[in-house]
Amino acid sequence: MDKRVSARDAISAIESGMTIGIGGWGPRRKPMGLVRELLRSDVTDLTVIAYGGADVGLLCAAGKVKKVIFAFVSLDFMPLEPAFRSAREAGALETTEIDEGMMLLGLRAAAWGCPFIPTRVGLGTDVIRNNPELAVIDSPYDDKEWVAMPALVPDVALLHATRADARGVCEIASPDHYMDDWFARAAKHTIVSVDEIVESSHFNDPAVARRVFWERNNTQAVVHMPGGAHPSSSDPLHGFDVAHLKAYGQLIAEGGYAAYAEQFLGAGEADYQAAVGGIDAIAQLPIPAY
Repeated sequence: MDKRVSARDAISAIESGMTIGIGGWGPRRKPMGLVRELLRSDVTDLTVIAYGGADVGLLCAAGKVKKVIFAFVSLDFMPLEPAFRSAREAGALETTEIDEGMMLLGLRAAAWGCPFIPTRVGLGTDVIRNNPELAVIDSPYDDKEWVAMPALVPDVALLHATRADARGVCEIASPDHYMDDWFARAAKHTIVSVDEIVESSHFNDPAVARRVFWERNNTQAVVHMPGGAHPSSSDPLHGFDVAHLKAYGQLIAEGGYAAYAEQFLGAGEADYQAAVGGIDAIAQLPIPAY
């Protein structure tokens, strides 16, 4: 089965009112090209599940989002993502803010077909006070209480990987694949943008096969999009674009989403990449050292 499609065709699977999960972590390996295609669509009223960065910020700034379920929304060097912060301070969003581990458990519950997973994480904290929909339950085996972390089930997951073949086998060559495998398994429909399309024989190498983190049946669409993670990183191919993210923050502060979209979004990914200096400039972005 050949799962390769265009970005526009892939995003056509998303309808207003859906819940979408977005992989990556802050400014790292976000499926930003797919997010940009979603920005160009007329889809609205989304619920977004993410360890968020500019993906969440842009969708909020564009008025696409009803609710965000998140552990953080950050650009690292900007601790609070500017567009998300503005939307939240304006009261424009419903939010469920939870611990990073609780979000992982919610995705695992969805992947395993469970309604919830019990955890001690969150007990005695404001996570429970600020999210009254989170149930605290009694253990049937002892006198302890547990948080019943509910399953987080995206209708569609958006991910970015390093390479894939036409069948949907995806390789993440980054040192950390974050929670992308759980997003892929939790979602009803998973779309993956990739920097490179390879032949299936590429995965015969055991070292490469170890960088495949979910089964190909969990990938429904593959979009060839070199540089598609920009302005986030796609380690080991390029780092995140600090200068662009600073410009983004300034444009959002001074002119809102319209100012950013006018300067950068364009009618397609080719327009966007031309506005940021092209794929060669993206490839030269240094990998950050921590």
